[in-house]
Amino acid sequence: MSWFESFILGLVQGLTEFLPISSSAHLRLTAAFAGWHDPGAAFTAITQIGTETAVLIYFRKDIARIVSAWFGSLLGRVPRSDHDAQMGWLVIVGSIPIGVLGVTFKDQIEGPFRDLRLIATTLIVMGVVLGIADRLAARDETGGRHRAVRHRKGLKELGVRDGLIFGICQAMALIPGVSRSGATISGGLLMGYTREAAARYSFLLAIPAVLASGVFELKDAGEGHVSWGPTIFATIIAFVVGYAVIAWFMKFITTKSFMPFVYYRILLGIVLVVLVSMGVLSPHAGESAG
Repeated sequence: MSWFESFILGLVQGLTEFLPISSSAHLRLTAAFAGWHDPGAAFTAITQIGTETAVLIYFRKDIARIVSAWFGSLLGRVPRSDHDAQMGWLVIVGSIPIGVLGVTFKDQIEGPFRDLRLIATTLIVMGVVLGIADRLAARDETGGRHRAVRHRKGLKELGVRDGLIFGICQAMALIPGVSRSGATISGGLLMGYTREAAARYSFLLAIPAVLASGVFELKDAGEGHVSWGPTIFATIIAFVVGYAVIAWFMKFITTKSFMPFVYYRILLGIVLVVLVSMGVLSPHAGESAG
């Protein structure tokens, strides 16, 4: 991998990680369209450490408060009913599904799941799901001529059951094209949470999963065509760009709809289906060379 490729892929990772459009799919597609080798699951997981570092810094006050309360509850200094202490447990509970499934399906994640036909399908299907969830949320928030505004839940109403459902939704993002934020936000909206609450828990929930995945894949870094230097460079680029994107996105969702992302996902999926069907793009583009 050249330094130019690592710069572009780091830029793509930073731009797409927090948007509900799938960063892993965009890394895969960028390489395929450019005629580069597939950067692989290890490269993707490690560069995500950069974007998750941006999450750690952006939510540093929330994270410090949650960690402090969680440890305090273990030592009996903070009531277990404390919201921040409970949030610590809910992040742990919500991380279980992706941990179990990530280890179980590791070979599929690094192989068959990177097929461009599967990515095209997940882009379209999850785009439709996100669109439905967004419409339901908008209907509750605005009401209508014959419908009153309906209360939507915040994080203080999050319980173990919903935390596990969020976690299962996050685990679906092991398949490129699903999108970690897209799946968890969609799940949250369908369960009746506000856009901001769903997004905030989605980002907090991703921290242990992404960091653990990145550390786990460190042993495979530097193998094949991807060396350590470009991987670290891409991770730094992803961090810088990712921080700017998450700050923008958290402001965006308070007043805007997710529909632009829905249209983009569906359009990209259709274009990908057409290109693969016409033979312009191989469903395994870049894999053999990698």
